[in-house]
Amino acid sequence: MELTSVKTIKGIAADFGFDFSKGLGQNFLTDAAVLDKIAGAAAGTKGVLEIGPGFGVLTRALSVRFEKVVSVEIDKSLLPVLDYTLSDCNNVKIVNADFMKLNLPKLISEEFSSEKISVAANLPYYITTPIVTELIEKRYDIENIVVMVQKEVAERFCASPGTKEYGAISVLCRYYTKPEIICSVPAASFYPKPKVDSAVVRMKVCESPNTRTTDERLFFKIVKAAFAQRRKTLLNCLANGLSKDKAEIEGILRSVGIEPSIRGERLDIDEFAAICNAISEI
Repeated sequence: MELTSVKTIKGIAADFGFDFSKGLGQNFLTDAAVLDKIAGAAAGTKGVLEIGPGFGVLTRALSVRFEKVVSVEIDKSLLPVLDYTLSDCNNVKIVNADFMKLNLPKLISEEFSSEKISVAANLPYYITTPIVTELIEKRYDIENIVVMVQKEVAERFCASPGTKEYGAISVLCRYYTKPEIICSVPAASFYPKPKVDSAVVRMKVCESPNTRTTDERLFFKIVKAAFAQRRKTLLNCLANGLSKDKAEIEGILRSVGIEPSIRGERLDIDEFAAICNAISEI
């Protein structure tokens, strides 16, 4: 069946009495070319974990490229639909659960024999950042994370220092992964049509962080403080966020070659690490 067809989607919804939920961000992709790009970007492992299969359109594309697909779906009303649309996909398993409440290490170990996997998802906008943060911070056995998200969010994930999109989430992504935008996806490529455009992001998870810090918790505390008030100087942000004397912070910044009057959005991850390491040595 042609699951990218709006006619097919409407027909299945009618047959199963399915109502699209705005609260769960249920907008289904109707562009087959984008499906191929997502599946191709995630390729490189034997298994793939999918988040939010919907009617199973991406699931089917993944089942062709991977030996095993495990899809986590929170909406119970979609289970009979998926039984129907994926009836011929013998390498697919559906897990009815809230992804954010899953014991993910256990699931990965049981379903994929502790081998490295890829993650692929068309993420609801309201939960994009929590899911991506969970995946990259916990360092599960994941090699690739390929997600379709709101375009503005994708740009923040991949932003470079000095750009308006650059923020704490950009630093987080660059610390653990190598992020890149694979393609843009206009709102017209979904049914029902959302109000905003989307983009596909691939994050290649690194074996180790992309910079060296002596205290990872302090590193991210510094990053959070630096972006807490974007209009303020780095000196003021760190003094407030770290509850330290301005003179002390100024001395630390100058010791690592960073101008105190600069703003946090100008710093790359190595400069944040340098500040962290200098504070740790005091």
